[in-house]
Amino acid sequence: MPPTRGRPITVKLLVLLLVPLLSLVGLWAFAAGLTGGDGLRLLAAKDMSDNLTGPSVQVNVALQNERLLSVGLMMNGRGSDELVEQRRATDQAITHFQTSAARVRNLPPEMLNQLSALNVRLAQIIDIRRQVDASVVEPIDVIDGYSEIADASFRLYDSMILVPDMTLYQQAKALITMGEATEVLSRERAVIAAVLARGRVDGREREAFTGMVATRRLLHAQAMSYLDGGLRASYERLAASPVYKEWLEAEDAVKDQSPKDGLPAAAATWPIDGENLWAAVQHNQTASTKTLADRVTPDAIGMLIKIGVAAGAGLLAVVASILLSLRFRKRLVRELAALRDAATELAEVRLAGLVKRLRTNTEPPTAEEVAPLQVEADTTEVRDIVQAFNDVQATAVEAAVDQARLRHGVSQVFVNLARRNQSLLHRQLLQLDSMERAEEAPETLSDLFKLDHLTTRMRRHAESLIILSDQTPGRGWRNPVSVHDVLRAAVAEVEEYERVEVLQPPPVALIGSVVTDVAHLMAELIENATLFSPPRTRVDVRSALSPHGMVVEVEDRGLGLPRTELDELNDRLTNTPEFDLAQSDRLGLFVVSRLAARHGIKVRLVSSPYGGLTATVALPSSLLADQPAMAGR
Repeated sequence: MPPTRGRPITVKLLVLLLVPLLSLVGLWAFAAGLTGGDGLRLLAAKDMSDNLTGPSVQVNVALQNERLLSVGLMMNGRGSDELVEQRRATDQAITHFQTSAARVRNLPPEMLNQLSALNVRLAQIIDIRRQVDASVVEPIDVIDGYSEIADASFRLYDSMILVPDMTLYQQAKALITMGEATEVLSRERAVIAAVLARGRVDGREREAFTGMVATRRLLHAQAMSYLDGGLRASYERLAASPVYKEWLEAEDAVKDQSPKDGLPAAAATWPIDGENLWAAVQHNQTASTKTLADRVTPDAIGMLIKIGVAAGAGLLAVVASILLSLRFRKRLVRELAALRDAATELAEVRLAGLVKRLRTNTEPPTAEEVAPLQVEADTTEVRDIVQAFNDVQATAVEAAVDQARLRHGVSQVFVNLARRNQSLLHRQLLQLDSMERAEEAPETLSDLFKLDHLTTRMRRHAESLIILSDQTPGRGWRNPVSVHDVLRAAVAEVEEYERVEVLQPPPVALIGSVVTDVAHLMAELIENATLFSPPRTRVDVRSALSPHGMVVEVEDRGLGLPRTELDELNDRLTNTPEFDLAQSDRLGLFVVSRLAARHGIKVRLVSSPYGGLTATVALPSSLLADQPAMAGR
């Protein structure tokens, strides 16, 4: 039997199990996504290093070379062919960088902003070259123009550090810082080239060079403090080499040189010292960058492998949890469904059948009728519920047997009392009939008629008790009786018989065995019509033949009934409910329902055109006699 109200327990169990399962799946997905994202970011960093960092470094190197040649051209007018060739190489590097950058997808917003800023700076190189060719600015301004492009590229590098591993992040940051120090070294070389061409140190150049020296040394120290042993070793060897020491001396000499004094004799070696140091630094920077890039890929792959193993184990745990939960839910639902079916069968079939049988047979229930519920269950609570149902069944069966015995006893009391009253009333009617025959005084005879009518009504009420006890009244007829006489007999058993008008019925008769019951049925309906209509109104009794028998209508002119109550009464007349002592005000309808069900008579209440009710009684043709009516019992 499917559930009729509320949500089934299978849904509630799924909801109950869904919360921890979703939490477990969510934690697994979060952990897998968090660690998997780190591995993917490592691979993305490698991809961006190939498509952004490498090409942009080539652009910086080309710009550094172009800056040095541009300063040389402005100061001494030599190297124009080399500068043209270098500008061509710079343009190619810029084109390659921009093409590679366009292939990179899903860049973070900050990186997109820095990339746009770098492209804007790269577009300014045309103006810088025009100023160099026209010699309308100072060399230091040209150096600053190229430096702004380099600064934009390093800001892009800062936003490109997506390495989730802190150690790798520190090494990448240190290499970017060392790259900035290298860029400042390139600027120093350009300033020295201008100083050597002029033969003295200009005040503005001295101030700018002093700041460059401080910045380069600070960046170099910061980078060295973060680099690990594998990356720092080459820079430590370079810092201890004569090349680096000679360049330090050149830096000190330039920044300490007075604008009024000429350059020292050692200034002739400054370009060579710078070239040597530049080559060594470039070599170290390239090697260190490659070493760090080689570290990223194995770390990313290793991390992804660990993630795959952990995620696979977590996924297996999630799947196992789901399967176990579903198996537990299915078993519990199966046990509860079996319990539900067994309880439904007990309530709607076995107990209902037992109660129905006890209405007519008060014998003790058989073993089959009180067999305990049998439900295969491994759950303790379900077994306890089964036992509770068995206890309820035993109590219900005991109560049903006691109630049946009590009902049967009450019915027997009704029958015994009714039959005693019926016998006494019958004798009283015979006595009254004799007295009426012997009496001639009109007043006394009228009183005797009233007493006879009252006794007749008392006899009908006694017969009602017998009918309600599923017994048959003692009086009956052997021969058919005309319908007209039956209706008159029914009216005679009603208190306000004067208000009832029986219209002439068809000349048909009823078989003798049903005369008493039909007269009783009609008397109950006619009395109801008189009771529930105004005292001075008339009650009409009409009858007519039909294709299936005969139809008798009892019409009153009362106030009628609401549709809901009318449907309830018709249902009671049709389905013959068990007599309820609590509804004694509708006693006549119970009697009518019993008599109608006994002889296949159909009774229905409908609204009357006069505002009251019309009781329609359909007598089947099997109750009509084929022979003429005869008098006698």
